[in-house]
Amino acid sequence: MPKIETCEKKIAWIVSGVLGVTICATALLILRGSPLFDEYFLLAVVITVFPPAVLDYVDYRWKRSVDKYLPDLFRSIVQAQKTGMTLPQAVEEASKRKYGPMTKELQKMVAQMSWGVSFEDALQSLGKRVDTALLRQTIPLILEAQRSGGQVEKVFEPLEEFVRTTLTFDAERKTQIRPYLAIIYVAFFVFLFTIIMLFKSFFVDMVDFELSQFELMPPSEARSIFFHMSAIQAFFGGLVAGKMGEGTVGGGLKHSVILLLCGFLAFKFVV
Repeated sequence: MPKIETCEKKIAWIVSGVLGVTICATALLILRGSPLFDEYFLLAVVITVFPPAVLDYVDYRWKRSVDKYLPDLFRSIVQAQKTGMTLPQAVEEASKRKYGPMTKELQKMVAQMSWGVSFEDALQSLGKRVDTALLRQTIPLILEAQRSGGQVEKVFEPLEEFVRTTLTFDAERKTQIRPYLAIIYVAFFVFLFTIIMLFKSFFVDMVDFELSQFELMPPSEARSIFFHMSAIQAFFGGLVAGKMGEGTVGGGLKHSVILLLCGFLAFKFVV
């Protein structure tokens, strides 16, 4: 998957936000008070959130792929240094191998060093471009080892073990948290089923009865309220799922889009 730059994410937010505001403004002018207004408003929210959600997911997969190859990269650098190569030479040798998306970034780093950029500056530039949590933690250690001199490969061996252990723990955490993500989806569908049954039982089937004690809410108004409730539940439930599963609220945008669409389809074809 390609790397998504920060500016591309900002452009996606701006463009999708403008489209969403345009749809909302059009709905306010033309459909205000109409049952279709809620559907157009939901469409505006989905259009606003969907492109950034896709880009965020692609960027997340790209960074995961980078972290996956870090232990192999560090092992290759250790092996190259044990043959007598310096650290820059070891990195140059490693750039000739395949490390997923990291290979291209290493080649950029080697090109910078060939243009006269120092190893420290090229490595810091690599960290800024890739910008994963693991790389941000390991680069300062590599720089300190390079400045101190001596047997730098002795730093890479524990770094490899640290990265491998971190990735293992992260995989275990994702496995353990997966049932809780399922609970969020199940809870939403149970909530959706409940409000649909309430609507059909108390507002559609009983609308023909004359009740002198109290007056029932009109079905159209009840449907609108339930629709709003399901949309709020879907949006924020998705954000919670992203925070639990990926550690970021932005990672929950894709879950929000999925739940919003499920709620919309349920109200469109069932209610």
